[in-house]
Amino acid sequence: MITNEIIKFASNTSNVGLTNKYTFKCIKKNSMCGDIIKIELISKNSKINSMKYETESCILCEASASLLSKKIKNLSIRIIKEDLNKLKKISLDNLNFIFPKKFKEFRYLINKNNSNRLNCVYLPIDAVLKALK
Repeated sequence: MITNEIIKFASNTSNVGLTNKYTFKCIKKNSMCGDIIKIELISKNSKINSMKYETESCILCEASASLLSKKIKNLSIRIIKEDLNKLKKISLDNLNFIFPKKFKEFRYLINKNNSNRLNCVYLPIDAVLKALK
C-alpha cells in the first residue's frame, strides 16, 4: 500500500546520483523483482559522511534508499551495521517491535501492508551492509 509518507520519502532526491567519489561502493539486485541499486558511501573517522545512490526500482525501494541516505549520515559505521541488522530482523507478527530510534520512520515501509514487498524495502539496507563488510 503506497501512502503519503512513502511518496514523500521517494520524492526526496537530494542524494540521488553517483559521484564516483567513495570509500565504499556496492551494486545489488533484488532477485525477486529485478530492482537494482547502486550506492556510494563516503566515510571519514569511521563515520558515514554521505550516501549517494541510483536505482532502477519500485517506489518502495526508492523510498527506502532515500530515507536510508538521510538517516545514516554522521553515524558510526558500527552503529549503522548494528541498527540495520536489527531492522532486517523485524517480525511482522510482533506488532510491539521497537525500531532503532534513528530508523523509526522505516515503520512506514516495514509493516504488514507491505509484507509481500519487504525485499524491495530491504534492498538498499542490504547494499549498505554489503558495502560495509
